[in-house]
Amino acid sequence: MAEEPGFQITVAELQKHNTKGDCWVAVHSKVWDVTDFLDEHPGGPATTDLTTHHQNKALSRRIMIQPRILRDVKNVDTRRNILGCESSSPFFISPAAMAKLAHPDGEIALAKAAASEGLIQCISNNASYPLSSIVQSGKPNQPFFLQLYVNHERHKTEELLRKARDLGIKAIFVTVDAPVPGKREADERIAAEAIQSAISGASASNDKKGGGLGRLMAQYIDKSLTWSDIAWIKRVSGLPVVLKGVQSVADARMAMEYDVDGIFLSNHGGRSLDTSQPAILNLLELRKKCPEVFSKMEVYVDGGFQRGTDIIKAIALGATAVGVGRPYFLVYGQAGAEHLTSILKDEVEVTMRLCGITSLDQANPDLLNTSDIDHLVRESHKFPQIPPKPIRARL
Repeated sequence: MAEEPGFQITVAELQKHNTKGDCWVAVHSKVWDVTDFLDEHPGGPATTDLTTHHQNKALSRRIMIQPRILRDVKNVDTRRNILGCESSSPFFISPAAMAKLAHPDGEIALAKAAASEGLIQCISNNASYPLSSIVQSGKPNQPFFLQLYVNHERHKTEELLRKARDLGIKAIFVTVDAPVPGKREADERIAAEAIQSAISGASASNDKKGGGLGRLMAQYIDKSLTWSDIAWIKRVSGLPVVLKGVQSVADARMAMEYDVDGIFLSNHGGRSLDTSQPAILNLLELRKKCPEVFSKMEVYVDGGFQRGTDIIKAIALGATAVGVGRPYFLVYGQAGAEHLTSILKDEVEVTMRLCGITSLDQANPDLLNTSDIDHLVRESHKFPQIPPKPIRARL
């Protein structure tokens, strides 16, 4: 540790130790000196709070895989078609704001890594580089998706959608679970630098509540967005539309009625609505209660997927592909993103071979034992009715 236990270290002091020759990191409210370990550390020189990277086992780890034997697994196909775009693997880079805070090259580095690895990158509406710069950093005809927060100044959203279409963006992922930012206490405790998103123009600094990067940058979001606005987004963009942030079977059914192209099961990394259930549980619940949705539209999921085994579990439950977000912020630039991708690709391929499958289409729930979390799926929304209170006269 950087100091003796019990010694208080301020954020300002922590931020001073951010070089290769002197690097500290904060994990679970403890500060560690990783200078000698830096070349091996997956995040490189970073002084951010890595608590989320060192979490306890995700809920998906409680789903067990049952391997099959004596199968010819010499040739394995990990490719996946995602909204008409070819991907080398069943995962993509999930959108997250301000990647430049993790590395100076930010989304540019991720675009280049996606190009070299054959992945799809979903660009955040609050990206730190202009949309055109990110797209042009990749290869010609490289597929990109755009995550969208609808601006309360609707004309700005229309301008962005037209620009995305003209740049060759392949789909719009509309975030629908954050009409207002959640209570992000860890975010607010860290003093934010005066930064601005190059795409949305949203800015963040400090106020009386603290840093609150997500809270401050989300002030432009339209709180009046409803189901009827989906047609407007499709009309203006002319692109496939996916709803990001679906967390209930009822909303999945509504999405089918409104003819969207896909739904993205996601709880905003667990930082929006406190105690919202993990997306993998939403996926299991959807598979049990509304299996028809998987034949009507594409289904994506993110949040807590850290290994190839996690990805295959989601595919077996019916997901089209898995988004991986935070791990790509904890690697060092393009080389780190490529290295992470190669690890995940290898784990996906190894998992498939050990499961006795050679194509992702062969993955199904029979490969899984979900009994450890089946009881977490709600059986019914019905509760006994509370009798009305008797009317009492006021004297």
